[in-house]
Amino acid sequence: MEHKALKVIISGGGTGGHIFPAVSIANKLKELNPETEILFVGAEGKMEMEKVPAAGYKIVGLPITGLQRHLNLKNILNDLSVPFRVVYSLTKAKSIIRKFKPQVAIGVGGYASAPLLMAATKMGIPSLIQEQNGFAGLTNKKLGGKVQCICVAYEGMERFFPAEKIVLTGNPIRSVFVPCTPEMKEEGVKEYGLDPSKKHIFIVGGSLGSSKFNQSIRKWISDGCPGSEGVDVLWQCGKYYKSGVDGFMQEQAAKNPALGETVKYSDFIGRMDLAYAAADVVISRAGASSVSELCAAHKAVVFIPSPNVAEDHQTHNAMALVKKDAAMIVKDADAMEQMMPTALGLLREPGKIKTLEENAGKMALPDASMKIAEEVYKLVKE
Repeated sequence: MEHKALKVIISGGGTGGHIFPAVSIANKLKELNPETEILFVGAEGKMEMEKVPAAGYKIVGLPITGLQRHLNLKNILNDLSVPFRVVYSLTKAKSIIRKFKPQVAIGVGGYASAPLLMAATKMGIPSLIQEQNGFAGLTNKKLGGKVQCICVAYEGMERFFPAEKIVLTGNPIRSVFVPCTPEMKEEGVKEYGLDPSKKHIFIVGGSLGSSKFNQSIRKWISDGCPGSEGVDVLWQCGKYYKSGVDGFMQEQAAKNPALGETVKYSDFIGRMDLAYAAADVVISRAGASSVSELCAAHKAVVFIPSPNVAEDHQTHNAMALVKKDAAMIVKDADAMEQMMPTALGLLREPGKIKTLEENAGKMALPDASMKIAEEVYKLVKE
């Protein structure tokens, strides 16, 4: 297929889970033809207004905001303003489209994409949405009937979208996430100061860390690290929690001088690919990008879905793997009691680990950015 220069508008954001796929699609389109012009549209005050320019792209903000679920005066005032913000955002979106004249519009979810895609479809611009999760978000569900193509990462999305528009592409992830090799494992063990003679558990609660994960491992450490013989733990605690963890670990090390040999912790993991490679078992949240990365790396995972997300989509993401014997799951409410025992129990079952790794690998969908880019070109061709 010829990859001619295009004018593309990409909208969405609000979280890293929406922004990274959007930037990844943009990068692929620029790679296919460096003359392609791309304009992002986001929500004013949200992280995309910083992250997108940092990735080298221009972004325009809409005054859109989402409805808040918790009742307090600030949220009530916010919710009362939503209809007015939607009307203004639709008007502004139409103005942006008239000025930029895109050949195609892409939405990646999040409320920022709603006004832009609604305006684009009304104005006859070919449009595509990318749904990262196994349970479609509200914005994408509403847009599904209006756009020409819906790129998804999970099977069975006909529950939410017209079947004839669905294309299974996977989620765009960084190219460093590949099936882990013994060489990568060796490098990862060295990178994070782990003992090569031991088994390794990697605990990662997202870029900001997870309070529940931290509470669960602190309880396990306070209990004397039961079941830790021959095991190393690499714990990403998150920047916000680091000082509290420092104090706790110093306290515990005074009681158990060998603790530092069992538990290595850090607020941030720079080389996630090597941390995955070093691990025999990973404990993780089940955000769309994390699930896709872990499948691409062929890792055995215990997922603990976050309960603080819309439509409980992390549970749906995790269960898509659990049903195919490609992962294990522990409910967030049970994490304090079950997180560490489940991971440690899995370490004692090499056959089960091998099965999970193989089945996770089968669910990997590499080259998602390229597949989505090809769908964009098909829309322009049509």
